[in-house]
Amino acid sequence: MMITALLLIVQVAAQDPRLERLDPATRSLVVSVVDSAKAVGLPGEPLIQRALEGATKGALGPRIVTAVRRLATDLGTARAALGAGVTTPELEAGAAALRAGAGPDVLTHLRDARRPPLTMALAVLADLVASGVPADSASAVVLALAPSARDADLVEFRRAVERDISLGAPPGAAAAVRAANTGIRLGADAGNPPRPASRQ
Repeated sequence: MMITALLLIVQVAAQDPRLERLDPATRSLVVSVVDSAKAVGLPGEPLIQRALEGATKGALGPRIVTAVRRLATDLGTARAALGAGVTTPELEAGAAALRAGAGPDVLTHLRDARRPPLTMALAVLADLVASGVPADSASAVVLALAPSARDADLVEFRRAVERDISLGAPPGAAAAVRAANTGIRLGADAGNPPRPASRQ
């Protein structure tokens, strides 16, 4: 058993030297998660990066493994919501949006409403929620903008909301005012936006 474990560690190190920063037990578990993800068609690089991020921050092994497993789950959920043809950047942005509080149905609505790539729309959604905008309001406004707004328009909307927040506006109010300026009304039904028409 000890020889098998040592051989596994040597093999892991040979596969990706960056993981040598992890202790042997953590490295073995992380590689297992990465291999399982790859086996079902998910990208391994974001998982490796998450593990290395934890190592850089001095996180303990169990916490690193938990974070990597959670990201693998989020990537799987994002792919189910966005479709099999989704790119790795879109998957990562989708996972970030899920972590921020958007539901898988929002990702699916966004996929139906906007031509790919969806990376920027998903990133703006995650950033808005991270700024304190309620997830349902952020989802509603991004879904409303998605069919016609350019990536640059979405980025500018996010920046405008963040500027208002930095000046003291409550996040939800800042998003509502900026949305109103573009003809979008965020009300009681913000958490259940109508399903956009499918893309042609």
